[in-house]
Amino acid sequence: MSNDNRLDLTAFSERIATLRTHVADNVVGQSLPVHLLLTALMADGHVLLEGVPGVAKTLLAKTLSHLLRAHFRRIQFTPDLMPTDVLGTSIFNLGTQQFDFHPGPVFTQVLLVDEINRAPAKTQAALFEVMEERQVTLDGNTRKLDPCYLVIATQNPVEQEGTYRLPEAQLDRFLLKVEMGYPTPEEELEILNRYNAGRNLSDVSAQEPVITAEELLEMRKMLPQVVADERILHYITGLVEGTRTSPLLDLGASPRATVALLRCAKATALLAGRDFVIPDDVKAVAPAVLCHRLSLTPDAEMNGYTAKRIVDALLESTEIPQ
Repeated sequence: MSNDNRLDLTAFSERIATLRTHVADNVVGQSLPVHLLLTALMADGHVLLEGVPGVAKTLLAKTLSHLLRAHFRRIQFTPDLMPTDVLGTSIFNLGTQQFDFHPGPVFTQVLLVDEINRAPAKTQAALFEVMEERQVTLDGNTRKLDPCYLVIATQNPVEQEGTYRLPEAQLDRFLLKVEMGYPTPEEELEILNRYNAGRNLSDVSAQEPVITAEELLEMRKMLPQVVADERILHYITGLVEGTRTSPLLDLGASPRATVALLRCAKATALLAGRDFVIPDDVKAVAPAVLCHRLSLTPDAEMNGYTAKRIVDALLESTEIPQ
């Protein structure tokens, strides 16, 4: 790429650095989940946050939406939640003798779906069209959602009582699955110090927004200009093909995952201040892009394998084309 065609990422990098700093002011630690959430934000994809209760999944989602100056709605998924509670419904108006549509909480810019795996499959399926096509079709009418539309869903591990496993079609629509673990002792001490100083740990309103939704859309226009050469493309297809031929997997990654891996690698390069992709960009996002899309064989599960272990092995064994 000639210097005349190179992206000037100076201003972009400064805005991202400011965004990271503001997130850290509210969320202690969790540097990898924060980075992956910013990656999904730039790559225009939805995110599934998984972790035990109390590790700041909801706080991270609320913080990000506030810093984006985006319209924010939250749905608490429960076993008795119905699809109309999510999408909206039409109610007959006696005065006009017509049906009036009352939009559900999905009509927003950033939607937080709390504990998505506590609702039954029928309600989870209500999000299929919303996430894939950014639109809602009810009663024969299709209503478009905001171009900046982002779903951030949280879930507790499936071992938790009262949870349902998300269907494969639903999981495949999440660009990334991000696991949030416990803080380190040092990070937990910082949380206690903030609480001891009288801070409201869940209040995100004290900070000024950093980026508007319109500015985010402009930032995303840089993604197609990030260069990924043939070597990178072959590396990505090699990784994905490895999931389809592995004897440890019943279900490998779909073509949607192939495209997602490239999008996230480009976003990772942007966040690093580069306008070209290197193999390490692919490696950095591969587990978050691929793991939730894989289904292990019963024998593999019995022998203690995990999707993360298999993806890590593929990253080690897949040759980077020269």
